[in-house]
Amino acid sequence: MLTPNQPEVWLRGPLPALSPLLQPLAHALLQAREELTAALHDFPDELLAARPAGVASVGFHLRHLSGVLDRMQTYARHEPLSAEQFAYLAAEKEGLMPPQTTAELLQAFSEAVDAMLQTLRATPEAVLPEFRPVGRAGLPSTVMGLLTHAAEHTTRHTGQLLVTARVARAGIR
Repeated sequence: MLTPNQPEVWLRGPLPALSPLLQPLAHALLQAREELTAALHDFPDELLAARPAGVASVGFHLRHLSGVLDRMQTYARHEPLSAEQFAYLAAEKEGLMPPQTTAELLQAFSEAVDAMLQTLRATPEAVLPEFRPVGRAGLPSTVMGLLTHAAEHTTRHTGQLLVTARVARAGIR
């Protein structure tokens, strides 16, 4: 976790056993995990579904973050999404599946980051430019595109989540 004496993850040096091309992606994922863990360590479970000003809830963002990381890895492996992944995708917004506590959602996200880090470590540089179809329409991407999207999507939702959490705590509607 980030401490006042520690620089951001990307300034702490390279991660072991990881391609230099994929280091920035891993750094972004680890930074997001640290920021969310610090910001939500005492976030009230009863605010997980709060949608101040109609924005997406903290619970949605946490579920979505885990789901996107899982789906992007599946596409990068050149596999279709499973029935379970489609069910999770459909339920992300509604929050109809466990885990339902902040601690459980943070744990699930942390585990999704760990799984993505394993994928990054196991991905040879030679496959990064390979074509990968995305979604039912088979839209064009590459392994690098999918892995990069996973990291940038995580940072985008992390920013949104952090603001939503602060507003929800303040009780602003």
